[in-house]
Amino acid sequence: MKIAKLLGAFAVAATMGASANAADLPSRKAAVAPAPVMIDAFHPFQIRLRATAVIPDGKSTVYDSWGAILPATGLSFGAGSPIWNAGVKPSTTVIPELDISYYLTKNIAIEAICCFSPHKINGQGVLAGLDIGKTWVFPPTIMLQYHFTNFGAFQPYVGVGVNFTAFLGTKAGSNWQTFFTPALGFTGFNTVTHLSIGSSWGIAGQVGFDYMINDRWGVNVDVKRIMMRPTAHATVFNSATGLFIPVRTKVNIDPWLVSAGITYRFGGAAGPVVAKY
Repeated sequence: MKIAKLLGAFAVAATMGASANAADLPSRKAAVAPAPVMIDAFHPFQIRLRATAVIPDGKSTVYDSWGAILPATGLSFGAGSPIWNAGVKPSTTVIPELDISYYLTKNIAIEAICCFSPHKINGQGVLAGLDIGKTWVFPPTIMLQYHFTNFGAFQPYVGVGVNFTAFLGTKAGSNWQTFFTPALGFTGFNTVTHLSIGSSWGIAGQVGFDYMINDRWGVNVDVKRIMMRPTAHATVFNSATGLFIPVRTKVNIDPWLVSAGITYRFGGAAGPVVAKY
């Protein structure tokens, strides 16, 4: 009996000790981790390096600035009138293009576009075969863009902006164009002795997309159309008459710029930041 009572006392003591230890253990519920916070890597600065094909698409009108000889040939109606079937067109060229952007938000950005493109200017119609000249085009453009960010890595955008174009290093052509004038019945030669092109302002439109490989690097495809309509002045020497004939041309270049290249984004936080857009 004494042994049974002693074992019972030990059992009661052990049960009470286990209950006390369990009360001292931390609660499992208190150790549950909080839900993860959604993050977003936002880099406000962007550089694009692209290869761009500059494709002039507009038509031009050549005007008789003097009216001393062309009315006799039937090519114009006098000073200030268009020269019949006479036109000019700049050549297509491929150039490197550098663009710099700043994102005001994830969706809205301002882009500055800068490049230089060399072009030859050739005669068309009655001026076909005449080397009008050559020039360098400097068309800085500012675009306001909207970027769509709900398609994952594929990020299309649209833009509209303003363009200013200056023509630098303009030089007159050096060849001689053979022509025949049925009205006067003689053959002669034309050559350009002077050429100047004024600057122009115009509206620009843009569509394109980035495909982002990660939060910084991506590939880009872009198409722009720029309203570019400068006025050019030239002097043509006519060998049959020995006269220097001044002409004025309204050149509607209106080029398409078709580009492909790489995108790099940088700046902002060193790593992902809490989403706030």
